[in-house]
Amino acid sequence: MKKALKIETEATRLLLKFEGSINLHTVAEYEKKLQRVNLSDFESLTVDLSVTDSIDSAAAIFIYEIMQRFHSSCVTLLSNNQKILDSLKLVEENSTALHTPLHLKKLSFSEKVGKIFYDYYSGFMAFIEFFGRLFTSNLRLFTSWRYIRFKEIAFEINESAIKALGIVALTSFLIGLVIAYQSAYQLKIYGANIYIVDMLGISIFRELAPVITAIVIAGRSGSAFTAQIGSMKITQELDAMRTMGFEPFAFLVLPRIVALMITMPILIFVADIMALFGGMIVANIDLSISPELFVDRLARVVAAKHFFVGILKGPFFAFLIATIGIYRGFVVKDDTQSIGFNTTKSVVEAIFAVIVCDALFSIAFTNLGI
Repeated sequence: MKKALKIETEATRLLLKFEGSINLHTVAEYEKKLQRVNLSDFESLTVDLSVTDSIDSAAAIFIYEIMQRFHSSCVTLLSNNQKILDSLKLVEENSTALHTPLHLKKLSFSEKVGKIFYDYYSGFMAFIEFFGRLFTSNLRLFTSWRYIRFKEIAFEINESAIKALGIVALTSFLIGLVIAYQSAYQLKIYGANIYIVDMLGISIFRELAPVITAIVIAGRSGSAFTAQIGSMKITQELDAMRTMGFEPFAFLVLPRIVALMITMPILIFVADIMALFGGMIVANIDLSISPELFVDRLARVVAAKHFFVGILKGPFFAFLIATIGIYRGFVVKDDTQSIGFNTTKSVVEAIFAVIVCDALFSIAFTNLGI
């Protein structure tokens, strides 16, 4: 039977007569046809479905929305097909529930503050739960060498560290350059040019190189962890892994954490060298301190403990960055917008955690006299 929509007008009355079956494919055509008619010019509507075979959900919504433009008493529906009437009734019931206005109680200031704190508390407890699951799920991996996935760890070392060497080196070099340039002006005033070596050595070894490296890795690798695992969750790859008997924590979590903890001290070492190299260039050009004098002064006045303090922070920073990035990947919801939201949060939270951890290290080392 042919499919068609006949539009008849009589004074202020509009007649829509549908023939055949109405489905998603024909609705688009009918919508274009109705756009030529100004429905506001009519006071009553008759929808004739007496010769209509069937309608799908898209067609039911289409007909219901047309009828909604008129007052209920001005709409006449002609149909003896019970299935069609049931479909329209189902759309009407759901649309009524959907468009029912919600009279929300306006929250007071204390209720808003309480809700904010509760949301943070719930998020923190969820992270602690993930933390516990991380250790309990992977504890057996340390009982035997055969459980450790060396191939995956090597792959993550290449992705997370080796490919990040360039940006870490360049960032550290520029930081060393800027710090030395800003300090040189002040030191020249007091004739204390040589002390730029002391300042650069201690500040770079202990604080600047570890923190700058951690921030770069948080923005590069931490966000990548979130995006990768979040995409796998949306595409149901995690569910597929569990169905096949593979534990996602063993295959996705541990290799990333171990790889980053291994390579972070190496990245900090590279950052130390590049930052000092940038400082050395400024010291030579602006303060007339030769590279030989710079290196000799660095070896005599900067103790090795400052270097090892910075290197020691590396695995802790790496653990925080990887854990937060992976956790944010697992809490991604089934929509692409959630990936962007959690990727942003993973970077912000990882940088915040690194700064807090660095502050705790500074307090502890100061009290210990290190």
